[in-house]
Amino acid sequence: MERLLRRWRSFSGPLLSRCPPSQPPLCRAYHHPPGRVKRLALSRFFQPQNLREDQVVGLESRVSELTCKSHRLMLQTGLIHPAGPGCYHYLPFTVRAMEKLIRMIDQEMQAIGGQKLDMPSLCSAKLWRATGRWQLMGKELFQLQDRHNKEYCLGPTHEEAITSLMASQKTLSYRQLPHLLYQVTRKFRDEPRPRFGLLRGREFYMKDMYTFDCSAEAAHQTYDLVCDAYGRLFDRLGLRFVRVQAAVGSIGGTMSHEFHLPLNIGEDTLTACSNCGFTANVETLDPKQPNCPVCQGKLAETKGVEVGHTFYLGTKYSSVFNTEFINAQGKPSLVEMGCYGLGVTRILAAAIEVLSTEECIRWPRLLAPYQVCLIPPKKGSKEEMAIEPMETLYDNIAEALPQLQGEILLDDRTHLTIGNRLKDAKKLGYPFVVIAGKRALEQPCHFEVWCQNTEEVVFLPKQGLLDLLRKVQGH
Repeated sequence: MERLLRRWRSFSGPLLSRCPPSQPPLCRAYHHPPGRVKRLALSRFFQPQNLREDQVVGLESRVSELTCKSHRLMLQTGLIHPAGPGCYHYLPFTVRAMEKLIRMIDQEMQAIGGQKLDMPSLCSAKLWRATGRWQLMGKELFQLQDRHNKEYCLGPTHEEAITSLMASQKTLSYRQLPHLLYQVTRKFRDEPRPRFGLLRGREFYMKDMYTFDCSAEAAHQTYDLVCDAYGRLFDRLGLRFVRVQAAVGSIGGTMSHEFHLPLNIGEDTLTACSNCGFTANVETLDPKQPNCPVCQGKLAETKGVEVGHTFYLGTKYSSVFNTEFINAQGKPSLVEMGCYGLGVTRILAAAIEVLSTEECIRWPRLLAPYQVCLIPPKKGSKEEMAIEPMETLYDNIAEALPQLQGEILLDDRTHLTIGNRLKDAKKLGYPFVVIAGKRALEQPCHFEVWCQNTEEVVFLPKQGLLDLLRKVQGH
């Protein structure tokens, strides 16, 4: 062994001398002092802001395309960037908010027994022709051929794919049902007039669930279970929603409901009866009958943006693909199906549309990309001595409140005034903005705290601030 070590030392020196010099450390999106938590620094983030109106118009080429505030605000603050008609780059803050929303959707779907999977975006034309939807959906489908001349579409929805998958399970027993299978993936639809930013695009994220039951009665129970889960999700987000009777459209089935956020820019007209609580999309009603079909009371109309849709499918698809299970009598029976969609990117944009002012984004608190933004003084200002206490405050919050680790952003652009950075922070809608101003030099140190969702401004010492933030839910 000693002889081997001597031989290694004899030639390792020349080898090591030829090694390239050590490289400088990679630039990170955080400042990480030794022994401290990672400080997320705003200056390191990729977030191209376009805060002037003329810059935003230039992005979408026509003023007429900026027809809603969520679209304009998301472009201005660098949440999205146009890639083509109805297609957008989702930039880091938006991806972070989406991940939070998907996490909440996962919680609600899995609480009712949902199992998450992932299906291909490329869907075989053979499956779609079998159900007749290849022709029915026509130009809305993005259709393509591979090098072997086999035809596919980019999936706008996956009823055919999931039903074919279930049909391949030849030994499915009634004891294994129900199955509630869902995914969260990109979907594609060749919209003739994409508009409103993420509210009506050609490429978007959707949660789609498909359920399989052994009887119509069980399938209706599952239907109610999923609808209740949708209601809980919107309640958690603090979004007022309306569930209405809806048309089955190209998906089919015998029963359907839409979930809408009431908004004047909505493309759907909804009706509601104050007497009996009946609600419907007007497209499901007889235009010659102006009164409520249940109690003959008067119907009031409003506009809404659809953010969710549920369908009871029965055996519409299982009969095509012969998707069966073995029943309690040992005989094969067709499964009863339902399908359930949630527009992930649409929920995000609609929430911004509902909650925001004309100038500033307001998030559902659980979806805000970051919960707290810290603004230290400008370098060279009279308050410059408060820069260090602000950095210490960052560490104190992260250590005292573990749920906020990764939720705090330090606006370290200290070449800008506090006022300019506060304007940006208000535009982006952080729920809490903490400023180290003149009172940060007092004893005890006081910080200026902007509570964006309640529009309150308070001055708090460090402990008071920690007590306020203790109630905030993180990721």
